[in-house]
Amino acid sequence: MNNTLLKGLAVLELLSRSPRALSLTQIGKELGMGKSNVHRLMQALVETRFVLRDEETGTYTPSIKLWELGSAVLGKLDLRRHAERQMEGLMELTGESVHLSVLDGLEVVYVHKVDSEFPVRAYTQIGGRVPAYCVATGKAQLAFTREHVLESACGALKRHTPNTITNRDEFLKDMQKVRQRGYATNRAEWREDVWGIAAPVMDARGFVIAGVGISGPASRFRKSVLTTWADAVIATAAGISDALGGGRPPTALNRVRFGTADALSWPESPE
Repeated sequence: MNNTLLKGLAVLELLSRSPRALSLTQIGKELGMGKSNVHRLMQALVETRFVLRDEETGTYTPSIKLWELGSAVLGKLDLRRHAERQMEGLMELTGESVHLSVLDGLEVVYVHKVDSEFPVRAYTQIGGRVPAYCVATGKAQLAFTREHVLESACGALKRHTPNTITNRDEFLKDMQKVRQRGYATNRAEWREDVWGIAAPVMDARGFVIAGVGISGPASRFRKSVLTTWADAVIATAAGISDALGGGRPPTALNRVRFGTADALSWPESPE
């Protein structure tokens, strides 16, 4: 494998995820590379317009070219294309922001989002990553993965809010509930006061390939609407699965699709 290419890609990823511009020294320190090596890479990246250099500070930031390429790829994703109309319908029904994510290791990556009129500020962004075990779209996918993936998730549990599940047995019990009822919940486990509901999207083989769900302030997730919203989220996931030629969904999803959603339940929530 081409080492120069790998180092260049590592630099691009570092700059893209950094909240601020970085100097040659900082880049070298983060990636364990010599300053002269980093300098040559940055010259090439600047010349090809993937990176911008601030002449006053000598620091580097990613250019809009990366966004252009990422947007071009997203536009070609069948998952995103098939999900868009379903997501817009879910947003209109619930009034909450709708997220579509895919599982990458023990994190989810958000590939599409439909904001409500009053979205939660700075909660998620397309291309953003968060731990899968503490957001609804991530939990909806983890619950239907292989046992060794769940075990890895149990070993990575880390507290992000007072409500984050960090106990292995409690987490596995939560995963069992997700499988039984066909949807996952997030009760302020990633960001305080932000709740969510999500369900898994299946491919033609019956494997989970994504999670779709809603999120918003806990005060808007009232008991009077939760069952309706859970049904709507499950129906949205099933609709996206159907559009993709998806396989047989979990039993809990079938119950909703055939009109017997009374088996669904929800934990204690704000009035």
